[in-house]
Amino acid sequence: MAEVSAPVRKFAEAGADLSLVGVTKRFPGFTAIDDLSLTIPAGSFFALLGPSGCGKTTTLRLVAGLEEPTAGSILIGGKDVTNTKSYQRPVNTVFQSYALFPHMTILENVAFGLRRRRIGDALTLATEALQLVELAHLAGRKPSQLSGGQQQRVALARAIVNRPALLLLDEPLGALDLKLRRQMQLELKEIQSEVGLTFLHVTHDQEEAMTMADTVAVMNQGKIEQMGAPEELYDRPATAFVSTFLGQSNLFTGTAAGSGSGTITVGVAGVGIRVPTSRALVHQGKVTVGIRPEKVTLHTSRPEDSSREVIGAGRVMDASFSGVSTQYLVDVPGFGNVSVFAQNTSLGDHARDGDEVFLSWSPEHVFGLLDHPSQDLDRFDADTDTGSLALEERERIEAELEGS
Repeated sequence: MAEVSAPVRKFAEAGADLSLVGVTKRFPGFTAIDDLSLTIPAGSFFALLGPSGCGKTTTLRLVAGLEEPTAGSILIGGKDVTNTKSYQRPVNTVFQSYALFPHMTILENVAFGLRRRRIGDALTLATEALQLVELAHLAGRKPSQLSGGQQQRVALARAIVNRPALLLLDEPLGALDLKLRRQMQLELKEIQSEVGLTFLHVTHDQEEAMTMADTVAVMNQGKIEQMGAPEELYDRPATAFVSTFLGQSNLFTGTAAGSGSGTITVGVAGVGIRVPTSRALVHQGKVTVGIRPEKVTLHTSRPEDSSREVIGAGRVMDASFSGVSTQYLVDVPGFGNVSVFAQNTSLGDHARDGDEVFLSWSPEHVFGLLDHPSQDLDRFDADTDTGSLALEERERIEAELEGS
């Protein structure tokens, strides 16, 4: 971030921790959140990641006070806010739709909440917030005169200037193009580190979550499937859902056939697949193991390397060139379709559709799951459209204006 000419006043001393304790939310006909418990440490950047209908937006609405839980408690900074109105909670939300007032200048938009709370020096504080997001030079413009990325920064400045203990980000970058979205990911993380607030980021975008968050919780059917550092979740997924939702995985199910030297061997289609004991969550009976496509190497002849697992021969069913890499789909008897990501680091011919190939990988990259792949794709009905959150907030503010 570029330095600003005037010193930026320190914002909130620190964010507050957020705790959900046994939270359940039922709607007629289905349960959106099922006995959810988690703690988000103060000052952290936490991402709640999952597909549409997993319950993540319902969770955000519960934390914001826009929904009441059927059971359980919500605590912010150790204080129970379960029955506290939304406007009384130390929480602000940044929406995908920005929710800026079109008739106000950028500075007036950012200062609006401070003025409503009759906080002195509102314009100075708003200017400092705009300096933080590098938009102080556009303070006199209207939202319609800004780009989408600039409007998102204004929305962020408006949320931060109120010094919330907890900032909720509801798919905040969804309306931006790819290049700008990636730029804003880095800027959001830098701003979060600078202001020290607790960020709860709700998204379905895996790359976005892994780029920005200190901790990611993968949510599915109203429950947390796995939670941890992004690197841990990607390298050592615990369930079939996590392994395929966070990137792609080749999964093979077989029977544990033995162990030794810190590994277990899983028999799949007559091949013994080795997996380190420390990376396997089930050590006997039926076991599902996985390998990421970028860890698999494609060969035109069978490799003679006993340190690597080798399967094949298989046949290339599809080869998709994407610039830096080529994705291959290889049909291997007994293993089904296996995905391979090959970096395009050399010139010359690559495997083509119909070619016979062999595949290999190092056992140290294999992981063993707690469960097995399922064909059951049922999901809860989709969460309330995230845009409705912004609409509710705007209607509430407009109602306050009319009553003042």
